[in-house]
Amino acid sequence: MKDQEKPLRIVLSGGGTGGHIYPALALAETIKQCSPDTKFLYIGSKRGLEKNIVPKFGYAFESLRIQGLKRSLSLDNIKTVYYLMTSIGKAKKMLKEFAPDVVIGTGGYVCAPVLYAAHLLNIPTIIHEQNSVAGVTNKLLSRFVDRICISFDDVRKDFAGQENKIVMTGNPRGQQVVTYLKEHPITSKSGVEVVIFGGSRGSEVINQAFVDAFDGLSDKPYHVTMISGAILYDDLLKALNGKKAKNITIVPYVDNMPELFAITDFVVCRSGATTLTELTALGLASLLIPSPYVTHNHQEANALSLVHQGAAEMILQKDLTGDAMVTVIDRYALDQTKRQKMAEEARKMGITNASNRIISIINDVL
Repeated sequence: MKDQEKPLRIVLSGGGTGGHIYPALALAETIKQCSPDTKFLYIGSKRGLEKNIVPKFGYAFESLRIQGLKRSLSLDNIKTVYYLMTSIGKAKKMLKEFAPDVVIGTGGYVCAPVLYAAHLLNIPTIIHEQNSVAGVTNKLLSRFVDRICISFDDVRKDFAGQENKIVMTGNPRGQQVVTYLKEHPITSKSGVEVVIFGGSRGSEVINQAFVDAFDGLSDKPYHVTMISGAILYDDLLKALNGKKAKNITIVPYVDNMPELFAITDFVVCRSGATTLTELTALGLASLLIPSPYVTHNHQEANALSLVHQGAAEMILQKDLTGDAMVTVIDRYALDQTKRQKMAEEARKMGITNASNRIISIINDVL
């Protein structure tokens, strides 16, 4: 960071999902390592996950009431406009009191009033887009911010007219997981490890495909760790009806995914931006099953960015079966050459210094 007489003051904003929250926290972690005296304020929404997650990391937290527009005509949209206008005023007050040097938004509706208020106050602003399809909020804010950080080249088209602001940085989560593994190296590993999961809360569809695939996965010369999601764990065990296999372990949740990924050879998962950042940063071969229930189908677009480079395979959810899952897992778990080739292509796409790149941008806009 630039030498300053006073500690740098940074406002972070991002909310709704972990995909917006954790990149902001990963960036803050790296900035603190570089400049321990940096002061942070995180502005989130009253109803988002960030209100519970951020304080656990020790950062000051303020909240605004905000919600997204409905796609159909709705009285709720009148409330949305009202919340937006009042939140801009509240955000301006928060920013004046905290007096940040820079404001950084990582996506979600709450970023709109915070970043726009910073623009009105002539405070330098940066947004970060994690996906290969830009979120509505970031698209709207792109006209008002100083820099636009991206993780996928494909998203450039969504910021037409703002090309001079765009910088490819990658996702700070990638640098975080690589740094973690350097600090906590795995000293031993036995056999090929396959990990299947459907996100932090699990996926009923992926869990059912695993149930259908169980017999086909049993007694293979590789180990499978199935992460069901905490709320779906009992249902999964019930669906298996007592079936067990020596090479299959079923757990409800894993607190430290980087530690598990360190011994993993092949992954079956959704294609959220944070997950793909981890896979590419660590160079892991994967089968991606995009969730069709996300805005603008961005998970499929994310997955295709890897598929087109030979860095992953993809099965659409509508085509997912137990047999299809087993076929792809066998293809890579049983063939080291194919697996290593895919892993190398994934590694080529990984950016493992995203936070450092964003720090350079912060220095540039100050």
